[in-house]
Amino acid sequence: MTRVAIVTGGTRGIGAAIAQAFKKQGYKVAVTYSGNEEAAEKFRKETGILALKWDASNFAESVEGVKKVEAQLGPVDILVNNAGITRDTTFHKMTEEQWDDVIRINLKSCFSMTRAVIEGMRERGFGRIVQISSVNGQRGQYGQANYGAAKAGMIGFTKSLAFEGANKGITVNCVAPGYVDTDMVAAVPEDILKKIIGTIPVGRLGYADDIARAVLFLAGDENGFVTGATLSVNGGQYMVA
Repeated sequence: MTRVAIVTGGTRGIGAAIAQAFKKQGYKVAVTYSGNEEAAEKFRKETGILALKWDASNFAESVEGVKKVEAQLGPVDILVNNAGITRDTTFHKMTEEQWDDVIRINLKSCFSMTRAVIEGMRERGFGRIVQISSVNGQRGQYGQANYGAAKAGMIGFTKSLAFEGANKGITVNCVAPGYVDTDMVAAVPEDILKKIIGTIPVGRLGYADDIARAVLFLAGDENGFVTGATLSVNGGQYMVA
C-alpha cells in the first residue's frame, strides 16, 4: 500500500526536505504553503510534488484542503505539522499581534490540520502524526517567549493525543530540531550564529535532511510501538532523559 503524507509549510527548508524524503521512499506527498508563491512554484517544478495553498491554522481551510489532497492522492495516512514562524523580541516589548501570530501559526495549525485528518485515521485504523517542535520549546530561549510557548505546546499536544490514538493504530510523535541550516537561521546575525555553533557539541548546524530522516523513522508502518515521544535532533546541544 502506498501511504499518503501531508507536510505543512512544505515548500522550503525543513518541510521541503521532509516532503522530498517521503517522495524518494515511494510515498504520495502533498505540501501546504500560505504565501510565498514564487517558492511554491519553484518547489513544484523541481520536485513534482503537489503544493496547495491554504492557511494551516484555519480549521475550515484545512478541512477543505485535506479534501482536495484526498481527491487527488487518496486518504491521508501521515501528517507532519511543520508550519511555523518566528516573531522574536523580548517579552516586555512583545506586542499582542506578535504573540498571537506565533501561537496561531505554530500551535493552532496542529489542531486545525490534525482535526481535519484524525477521524479518517481512526476509521481506517492507521495514522502517523509528527509535530516539528524545537530545542527552544524544550529549554526556552531569550527573546522567544511566544515561539518557546508554541513549540512546548506542541510537545504537550503530542503526549496527550498519543493516549487517544494508541488503540486506533495512530502514533503521535514529535521531532525537536536544534539549529538547522535554513533561511530562518540564516537571518541570525553572523556573530551570534558563531556563538550558537560554539554550543553545539558536533560543531555544526544541522541539515534539513537530518530532520527528514527522523520524521521518516517515526512515520514508518513498522514503528507502531513508538508514540508520545519527542526525538531531539540537535547535535547534542540540549540533552534530555
